[in-house]
Parts: sequence; C-alpha cells; structure tokens
Amino acid sequence: MIPQLRRYALSLTRNPDAADDIVQSTLERALRKRHLYKPGTNFEGWMFRICRNLWIDEIRKKKFDAGPMEPEMVERMMTFDGEKQMTERALLANVSAAMAKLSEDQRSVLLLVGVEGHSYAEASETLEIPVGTVMSRLARARRNLSQQLFEATENRQERGQQEDEGI
Repeated sequence: MIPQLRRYALSLTRNPDAADDIVQSTLERALRKRHLYKPGTNFEGWMFRICRNLWIDEIRKKKFDAGPMEPEMVERMMTFDGEKQMTERALLANVSAAMAKLSEDQRSVLLLVGVEGHSYAEASETLEIPVGTVMSRLARARRNLSQQLFEATENRQERGQQEDEGI
C-alpha cells in the first residue's frame, strides 16, 4: 500500500517531503488503531481515509504547503529512456500542472477513481461523501483537466508556429 498511499499523499500535498511525512503518519496511526479496522471491509479505503484525514488535520495547522509539484519530483517519477522519456516528462509536467489547478475535491476524486482504480462506492466511502457527489466531481475534474490540457497543447503549438516564423 505504501506506493499507492504515497501517490495519494503527493496529490494532496504536492510536496514530496510532506507526502512522505503523511504516509509515515498514516502507517503509524493504522498500526496504533488497527483494532478499529473491521475485517472484511475495504482495507485500502480505510488507509486512504486515514491519510486524507491526517492531511486535513495538517492543512488546518497550516503545516504543509500545497504548492505546485516540484520539477525534481516530476523527473524522479519518470523511468523511461530516450525520446519516450522526454515525451513522457512533458506530458507528466502538463498533467501535473493541470491537476494542480483543480480544486482539492476534484483532485482527490480523480486520483482515487482515475489513478488508483477505486470504484465510485469505494471513493464515496473514503471521502465520506455520497456516490452522486463522487460522480459529479469526477465528471467536472475530467472536463476541467481535459480543457486545461487542450489549452496547454494549443499554446505550445502556437509558440512553435511563432518560433518557426521567426516571431
């Protein structure tokens, strides 16, 4: 679960060090409170909820800065070589920047359902919101993310054309 928790924490904090701290706190709390876990229920959802609640607690304390993801983190996440690596880095940077512009509510739902593969019901349970709210936030998140990526592509193509024309 640690890689999934780290991805989730990183999407919340947008800071690798803060994400590591939250993951460590999540694991510690889960171990201390293991008697509260009900066997047969969604263990991943339980862990994600602990992580999210810790993050909310930290935000309330204003301990973590939820600023843009650091470029070094984007580079570390990439593992491919050559041209494919450059393409993937550019895409990841674009997606990261677009995700950073989403509201926390939309980003959380998109990560749980779109990245981690949770069902709407699991995301609903983890985030403690109705399934319908998960569905509407996910739809808005996908629409906003798509629009931002489309605009970034258009801007990049426009800059390329201007460079080709010597502008």
